[in-house]
Amino acid sequence: MPGRSTHREAADRALIAEAYQSLARDGLVRHASGNVSLRQKNGFLITPSGIPAHDVTPESIVAMNAKGEPVSAGKPSSEWRFHRDIFAARKDVNAVVHTHSPAATALACQRRSLPPFHYMIALAGGDDVRCSDYALFGTQELSDAVLVALAGRKACLMANHGLVACGATLSEAMLVATEVEGLCDVYLRSLQAGPPILLSGAEMKAALAAFKTYGPNNAGRRA
Repeated sequence: MPGRSTHREAADRALIAEAYQSLARDGLVRHASGNVSLRQKNGFLITPSGIPAHDVTPESIVAMNAKGEPVSAGKPSSEWRFHRDIFAARKDVNAVVHTHSPAATALACQRRSLPPFHYMIALAGGDDVRCSDYALFGTQELSDAVLVALAGRKACLMANHGLVACGATLSEAMLVATEVEGLCDVYLRSLQAGPPILLSGAEMKAALAAFKTYGPNNAGRRA
């Protein structure tokens, strides 16, 4: 049904444009840094290259096929490779958000992972948020490094670069990106008073189990 498909793509283009602008309003991206993508039936939609967030419109979002080839007008974000590869490797992921948010980027420039200093790290799917190896932006090497750091997670830091967050929906990916940025900020503040006390493996295991029924979509399962 071509009409239905076109309507869905138009709605998704609007969602991506609004999400990217929201990241800019919240200070998680500046100018044209960062990018947002959303899975489609035969590929994905992604924010364009070099266009400031406030100038991005639904029409400027670029459609890509599963191989990472543009199938609509415009130049895609230079980071399209790791978006393509995440969608190919992770069937649980339908949206990807990449930011150069201040706290996450500061920690990534130390090439340090975010350890289990706070139970909310479980929101990202594990007991830490790993930092990937460094590779030049826009390269296949960077995509490969991101996939390794994201294994079993919904977020990772990118060495000397920024943050990648994923979700089953764009709303979830945005939430993960925002929460991980906040956690990085708190962690960096905590370090000023000395090494924070980390949660134990058992404590993080309990937090991860609790997060399986966390949120409005699981309200009926919570007592």
